[in-house]
Amino acid sequence: MLTDVMYVTINVTDQDRSLRFYTDQLGLEKRVDHPGPEGRFLTVGVPGSALEFVLWPHAAAAGQPAEGEPDKALSSFFLESDDLRKDFVVWRDRGVTFDRPEPEDYPFGVRIEAVDPDGNRIALRQRVRAGGA
Repeated sequence: MLTDVMYVTINVTDQDRSLRFYTDQLGLEKRVDHPGPEGRFLTVGVPGSALEFVLWPHAAAAGQPAEGEPDKALSSFFLESDDLRKDFVVWRDRGVTFDRPEPEDYPFGVRIEAVDPDGNRIALRQRVRAGGA
């Protein structure tokens, strides 16, 4: 019986550059960094969360939109914030690239998409809190 999700892979072209983006800019923490027979095994995770993202050397931009359809790209994964507008300012000041100038409200909360150095899209969300705030 399955018990949990261990890893989610993010394809990157430069592991060091991606590590800097995900830790220094987005605020995730480095978890594992070991050489291996198939390549460097490098993971990051949200502080306090058991899930780890593997930064795997591979072709770039798994989340890139089809040519001519820039608004149709799927995010690589979704990260949740308890104050997305505040976090957005921090990330923007750290040089994170976004798909729009500001987070926007939608029926379930607040949203914006970030883009990593390889073009992988990261959905950033804040859910509507109980009581509608």
